[in-house]
Amino acid sequence: MQPFQKEVSLKESRMDEKELIGRVQHGDEMAFAEIVRIYKDKIVNFLWQLTGDYQRAVDLSQETFMRVYFKARKYKPIAPFSSWVYSIASNLAKTEMRKIRRFSTVSLDDVKNKIADNSSLRNSQNDDLSQALHDALRALHPRYRIPLILKDVEGFSQEEIAEILKKPVGTIKARISRGRVYLRKELEKKEIDINHEKKKMENQYGRVESF
Repeated sequence: MQPFQKEVSLKESRMDEKELIGRVQHGDEMAFAEIVRIYKDKIVNFLWQLTGDYQRAVDLSQETFMRVYFKARKYKPIAPFSSWVYSIASNLAKTEMRKIRRFSTVSLDDVKNKIADNSSLRNSQNDDLSQALHDALRALHPRYRIPLILKDVEGFSQEEIAEILKKPVGTIKARISRGRVYLRKELEKKEIDINHEKKKMENQYGRVESF
């Protein structure tokens, strides 16, 4: 009985969303506000994972929803609405990341300083692992980072990602596979860096205690 109820609730949710989209296409601002409520946190998190900057993610999410509102009439219910929204957010993120890459040297220095600060203040392996994973994702080229986040963080299928990014499924599958390989290599490098930093801190604390 419970699986049946869950299936019904999912269908009702999709119907409600379809109705909301139809109302937005006719300029209903209350319906648009509900769409924003449903997707805001998901889109902000997605953009934050891509850019590594929360405020930038918030700004890009606002731009995403502005485009959703003004381009609502262009949406065709062939693909899921969520795919269309993520497609808009993804395109905005790609443009923004091209700008970020021009200043990557400065931002990487800032990240290293934050890692050192967090390690000395919190001394937490979980913090190190979380930071290392975040930095490793940031180090990936967007062509691998975006499909990898859509698949492993947002939970989209390869077919849905292909629709979002307007690429063949085979291309998406290959990029996810390569992205995971590159991510693993980046994490291995980060682990070496983190262990090196920990040893330096231990040496420093040792000298302080002996003093």
